[in-house]
Amino acid sequence: RLLMLRHLITILCLFCFLPSARSEELLCKVQVIHSHIQGTNTSLFTTLETALNEFMNTRSWTDLQFQKDERIECTMNITVNKYDESKNLFSAEILLQSARPIFNSTYNSTVFSIKDPSFEFVYKEFDQLEWNENNIDNNLTAVMAYYAYLIIGMDLDTFSPLGGTQILQTAENIVNNAQTLSEPGWAAFKDTKNRHAIINDYLQSSMEPFRQMQYKYYRQGLDEMANNADRGRTAITEAIELLDEAHHNKPLSMLPQLFTEYKRDEIVSIYTGHGTEKERQTVKTICSNINASMNSYWHKIK
Repeated sequence: RLLMLRHLITILCLFCFLPSARSEELLCKVQVIHSHIQGTNTSLFTTLETALNEFMNTRSWTDLQFQKDERIECTMNITVNKYDESKNLFSAEILLQSARPIFNSTYNSTVFSIKDPSFEFVYKEFDQLEWNENNIDNNLTAVMAYYAYLIIGMDLDTFSPLGGTQILQTAENIVNNAQTLSEPGWAAFKDTKNRHAIINDYLQSSMEPFRQMQYKYYRQGLDEMANNADRGRTAITEAIELLDEAHHNKPLSMLPQLFTEYKRDEIVSIYTGHGTEKERQTVKTICSNINASMNSYWHKIK
């Protein structure tokens, strides 16, 4: 028995030294689109694309334990509109989208989507992309890191109430530390849709209903649809009511409007021909009040 005990202790010790199954948080596909730029060696853009994919996907952004199949899927399309070869200066825009799988289904639901039109950065081919949150002096890596933390934090909010707070605060710190950068997109209170505005609104106490909405919409709503569609839809209706509360708390925030833009087809499909008349009317009215420009979609609900 003593010999068996020694063997058991040895095996347990070996397991302690095995590498963990921990994986990076993001599975991000970055694409650099440069069709507008003529007369420049295309290898520059290919090298940049490779470097950004490595930057986003091969580092651990947090101390959280992510399994390989739990990585957050996202896409980032960077369209280069201008390139000054003499200064290695890029003027571009970003189209970002993140998604998460819905339990007991093959469906991935969009968690966040935004177009960032103010992305300027300096990059020379084969530059090493380094990141130091406490010393932000490179706009390219600052923007990438900001969106990495924003994506992770928002995703965590869909799995537990306010679950992404600590990660989102890191994104807020990046915004605050980036105020000294000369490139656009960071300035406080200058734009209702820039990087500062998005994270500032998201973390404001008056907008907490929006964050609570994330958990109720995804975890208690969509994740429940396969087991009990009516119960899941009821939770989604309650989530839309929280969206309405957030909109009333801060009418100038773009977050509720953005949500209706990237969720419009999903919302319409959840309620068209389904749910009670009261649910359909509630959702239609709220979505129309938040984003009347899409009334042609909301009318399909009723």
